[in-house]
Amino acid sequence: MHKLQQKGYLFLLGTLLLGACQQKSSHSSPQAMQDSLHHLADRYYNESMALNPIQATFNGENQYNDQLPIDISAGYRAKADSFYASYQQAIKGIDTSALSSNDRITYDMLQREFDMSREALTFHDQLMPVQQFGCLPITMAQLGSGASAQPFKTLKDYENFMHRMERFAIWADTAIANMRVGMATGYVLPQTLVVKVIPQMRDLAKKDTGNVFYAPLKTIPDSLDAATKAKLTKDYTAAIENYILPSFAKLQQFLQNEYLPKARTSSGIGSIPDGKAYYTYLIRFWTTTSKSPEEIFALGEKEVARIRGEMETVKNSTGFKGDLPAFFASIRTDKKLRIFKTPAAILDSFKAIENKIMPGVKKMYGHLPKTKFEIRQTEAYRAASASAEYQQGSADGTRPGVFYVPILDATTFSYTGMECLFLHEAIPGHHFQISLQQENDSLPKFRRFSWIGAYGEGYALYCESLGKELGLYTDPYMYFGRLTDEMHRAIRLVVDVSLHTKGWTREQAIKYMMDNEPLSEQEATAEIERYMAIPAQALSYKIGELKIRELRNKYSKEQGSKFSLSSFHDELLKDGCVPLSVLEQKMARWAK
Repeated sequence: MHKLQQKGYLFLLGTLLLGACQQKSSHSSPQAMQDSLHHLADRYYNESMALNPIQATFNGENQYNDQLPIDISAGYRAKADSFYASYQQAIKGIDTSALSSNDRITYDMLQREFDMSREALTFHDQLMPVQQFGCLPITMAQLGSGASAQPFKTLKDYENFMHRMERFAIWADTAIANMRVGMATGYVLPQTLVVKVIPQMRDLAKKDTGNVFYAPLKTIPDSLDAATKAKLTKDYTAAIENYILPSFAKLQQFLQNEYLPKARTSSGIGSIPDGKAYYTYLIRFWTTTSKSPEEIFALGEKEVARIRGEMETVKNSTGFKGDLPAFFASIRTDKKLRIFKTPAAILDSFKAIENKIMPGVKKMYGHLPKTKFEIRQTEAYRAASASAEYQQGSADGTRPGVFYVPILDATTFSYTGMECLFLHEAIPGHHFQISLQQENDSLPKFRRFSWIGAYGEGYALYCESLGKELGLYTDPYMYFGRLTDEMHRAIRLVVDVSLHTKGWTREQAIKYMMDNEPLSEQEATAEIERYMAIPAQALSYKIGELKIRELRNKYSKEQGSKFSLSSFHDELLKDGCVPLSVLEQKMARWAK
């Protein structure tokens, strides 16, 4: 998973001057229609960046780097609603019969975004504004570390983040007020998630130089004179100590003393007041399909059974004599699968995978990204609750794409999942897909920077299946790691739906996961708690992957010897993230 997914609805600046787009002329030429759609798409992107300045910073749009709207406030949400409503109205003025196929993709994606964004605002997620996996307090720490998207190269850059710190204090007070409303109305987090958030908040409230917020003080630009540096150090330290530390301390104390006793004992979103309707919405949002929870559950059970069969075959090929649960147990504990002594050795091993696959990748893909790529260890302050992830580079190439690997203890790090993890998070997975999308300046900006989980995560999971073609998975344990990862995504279809619609407890879901894949209890717990924190997000991977694999099989069968895998991949990636129905239509046009 990566950072494009942290999309909030933030502050609207200026009025909407949609002009001619709002009126449909019966005499419009096809060119005029396309121009008005392009105008609408450009205006929407620019104004949504003003609404969404944190996303703008991640996109490299630095004009809003000082802004932090209170996106969980009633006033902000009302502005966001009228913003999307005015665009819903404006797009009705576009004559779709005159659009090219690429413009039709733009139209369909804009319409979906306006509709889904307005519908999201009818639910009450602002009453549960923090959780352990991803929320504004965690994003602030990433930005404030100086190692993420927030620039710290000039005096103005430091002043920008000081302003964000000041605004964060208001956000934190609003979050506490919202959570009190949630406590009174039944919109509360599960207790098991609250106990994970409390230590995160406590660590970020500490007044010591190890706190990540102090890191930019170590890299003040040498271009500043001594007096300016001294003043900046004093002002920046004061901003941390006046706004950041008290805000995190307040959040921690509130969560500990007031919120935890009122948090819910249930695990799934189905038990909050409009939880069932919200989950149905989240399925549509994340999978871009209209599949019901029951269909997804049945698909999950079918995939789990199929992959278990393959796992049996690989287990037998290793000469292991016990059953599959015993093999899982041996993989969890076998010392020979723990080959590393240091974090550096793990990072070097990932680099070796990159070097091994690149010749094959260059045959499978005609277009390679220009964005540079790095492998880094996840920062200590978030490693305990982090999964491996990809954080996109900047579209202008100044910031590389980064594959982050959390390493709590190198000596317990198993090598079995490394090859498929690299294919998914890095190359040719997220790094290729996101970089090629951002680099394609023929796409409207809103498409260059959009994220659709079913496509993006589905493609990354599909990339795991390319390992054998790229000369990987020669070690049966490494191939078992690949099957484990595929099983992991199939299990998600079962446990996510069960948590949120069937009343399963966290403990039932953890047991189901451990019965079907060789995870430690700690890893299974972190995963299940992630699905509790972000309902339906985990469904997108397997549903998207099955669609992409279905399309590849279909066209390789139809085209026979004329089928070109690199041409298929280039077409798959060239238009960026699209809903699965749009993907199906565009691949059919390519095949013709």
